[in-house]
Amino acid sequence: MQAWQVHQLGEPSEVMRLQDVERPVPGDGQVLLKVRAANINFPDALMCRGHYQVRPPLPFTPGVEICGETEDGRRVLANPALPYGGFAEYAVADAAALLPAPDALDDAEAAALHIGYQTGWFGLHRRAGLEAGETLLVHAAAGGVGSAAVQLGKAAGATVIGVVGGADKVAVARELGCDVVIDRRGQDVIAAVKEATGGRGADVIYDPVGGDAFTQSTKVVAFEGRIVVVGFASGTIPSPALNHALVKNYSILGLHWGLYGTKNPKLIQHCHEQLTELATRGSIKPLISERVPLAGAAAAVQRVADGVTTGRVAVLPSLENGASA
Repeated sequence: MQAWQVHQLGEPSEVMRLQDVERPVPGDGQVLLKVRAANINFPDALMCRGHYQVRPPLPFTPGVEICGETEDGRRVLANPALPYGGFAEYAVADAAALLPAPDALDDAEAAALHIGYQTGWFGLHRRAGLEAGETLLVHAAAGGVGSAAVQLGKAAGATVIGVVGGADKVAVARELGCDVVIDRRGQDVIAAVKEATGGRGADVIYDPVGGDAFTQSTKVVAFEGRIVVVGFASGTIPSPALNHALVKNYSILGLHWGLYGTKNPKLIQHCHEQLTELATRGSIKPLISERVPLAGAAAAVQRVADGVTTGRVAVLPSLENGASA
């Protein structure tokens, strides 16, 4: 089969190589999956650089989120068991962790429903307790993680403020359903949030960016507000001033979605059932900005790493080289 492999660490476009390799052999409790679609996540780029908390042995195939097909023809969602990741024609995954792909979504959309939307659901509902009528602020609202949080926030009955960078991303955030969109490149984020909320601030802030975005969050979080720390796409991990959290009476909540797989896997199944219902109703639908063939995976991972994409980019091994949809 063909698979992208990383033999040394560095930028994805430089270290990912498309090669002919043997199909992986499933271990105990694992299944072989034909990859129908692999969604690109920022951790794929971090793994190529050696900056992610999971460091598979070299060589490895990136791709942490797929819609695959079992040998008996079932369409499922899975997190491939590294080093045999999803940017390949076949991958392996733990049989016990497979989730049925929603019929309402195509392969690319289904692949994108897993990590980003589960993270959003756990962050907004399990950790922050978002309620209808509250105001939700989402940083990087046009990105893969942020776009999921926007849709989930709207589905929960929240007023959603999206922060993005650039006019093209402003348009995407509006299409996603944001009630207010702030372009951080041309607007003062703090002033704009305060104006939009009448000076009250946001009840829940969803932050996959870190750095300056987290600092802005502390300035605009409402009384008894909750800041959900999801990641650090900016590359800067902030050091919060806890005296500030005390004086303003807000909470800082961490979210590591992967821990639920070992600590409370039943919640992942429950979450998937909730997401499937929302997808069936049309309340959520992953934004797929690009569908690329397997040969285009390395360049696509680099675009995600560089922060120039919107929504999700999906790799479809069945697409012919050079094709895009």
